[in-house]
Amino acid sequence: MTSHLSTHVLDAALGTPAEGVVVLLGSADGTTIDQGVTDADGRIGEIGPERLAPGVYHLAFNTANYFAVTHRSTFYPSVTVTFEVAPGQEHYHVPLLLSPHAYTTYRGS
Repeated sequence: MTSHLSTHVLDAALGTPAEGVVVLLGSADGTTIDQGVTDADGRIGEIGPERLAPGVYHLAFNTANYFAVTHRSTFYPSVTVTFEVAPGQEHYHVPLLLSPHAYTTYRGS
C-alpha cells in the first residue's frame, strides 16, 4: 500500500534532518488517523491511509521532545500544519523547516 501523504522535517538551525519527531495525522474534527516518527533522514515516507478523502486535515509535529533530546529549548513545543486535500490529487508532501524560534512549511512534491 502506498500512502497519499508524506512529510519531511529539517532542523534549519543545525542544517540536519530532524530525527525522532513524532507526527500525528488528524482529521478536521480532531480524530487521530495515524501517527509516525521521522527517520534518520527526517522523513516519514508514508503516513495515513492509501487514500485521503477530500477535506481538511492536520499534521501535528511534537517538536518539544525533539528539542529536549537535542538539549535546546524552543518557543514552539508543537507545530500544527492544516491543509486541504482536493479531489483527484495523487500525493501530498508536507515538509517542515524547523528551528527553536521559527518554522516554515510549504507544499512539496
